[in-house]
Order: sequence, then C-alpha cells, then structure tokens
Amino acid sequence: MMTLDKVTLSRIETLHPKLRLEAKDIYIQICRCLTGRAQVRFTQTFRSVAEQHALYAQGRTMPGKIVTWAEGGRSYHNYGLAVDICFLVDGKTISWDTLKDHDGDGLADWMECAKVFENHGWQWGGRWTGGKTDMPHFQKTFGKTTTWLAEQAKKTGRVYVEL
Repeated sequence: MMTLDKVTLSRIETLHPKLRLEAKDIYIQICRCLTGRAQVRFTQTFRSVAEQHALYAQGRTMPGKIVTWAEGGRSYHNYGLAVDICFLVDGKTISWDTLKDHDGDGLADWMECAKVFENHGWQWGGRWTGGKTDMPHFQKTFGKTTTWLAEQAKKTGRVYVEL
C-alpha cells in the first residue's frame, strides 16, 4: 500500500488553486512509479516575494551558497506555479541525486519524476540551457511571464492571480 507524504500534501495546498488537483495527481503518479527506497518530496511550492528576496541574497550579499537565479517577484514560486523536489530515501535521508535508480527499473528516479511533470505540461529546470539549470525545479506558467504575474498581483492585491 502506498503511503503519501503529509509534508508534500500540505505543500501542494499552497500552490495556485488552479494547480492543486493536478499537482496532487502528479505526486500520486510519481509515487506509483517509484517502487524502491526513495519517495519524492515537494520541498518548495509557494514562496513569498520576501522569502524569494532572502534566498536570492544568499551567496551574494548574505552568507551561503547561491540557490536561486530569480529575485523576489521573478520566480514562479511567488505565484504558486512552481514546485521543487527532492527524494526521501528510506524515510529519513534527503537526496538530490539525479542519477540514482532506487527501484532498479533502469531509469533514474529523477527522470521518472521529470517525465510525469512534463506529461502534464510542466517545464523542467533540468532542461534549461545557458548554464543555469535547476534540476529540482518544475513550473507551469500558463504562458504568463513573471512580469505579467507581478503586474496582476499588484493590480488585484492577490498572489494567486486569475489565469
């Protein structure tokens, strides 16, 4: 019997309302694909502009390693349209190993996740070019830019804009 990760389910509820059911379906499909020691966990979904600013400062004006290329307001996370993932191995160890095949089916678990997201029309940061790939990142933009989303959020005073 498949056990769903309560942390991931809770994080799905912070996504844009238009994506919540789809994201849960994606999560369940991934859980069915991964039959080994690793379970996918959604590490980041919605992130406020202030949180994004703080992450962007990391490795630049604040201590730490650079973890994002997007300033506050320029990330799809800021509008509930993005998901970052990792693996929870044996229920306790966090992994971002993109090559590991914990279920021994001949396909890296990471690629199994990417395939499910992409089958639902999500963009995968692992396919970005120009040296700025983001393997854990998936986003569904509905053809909207972050500039447009920021303008709509400012006009309406709502983070989850009409798509």
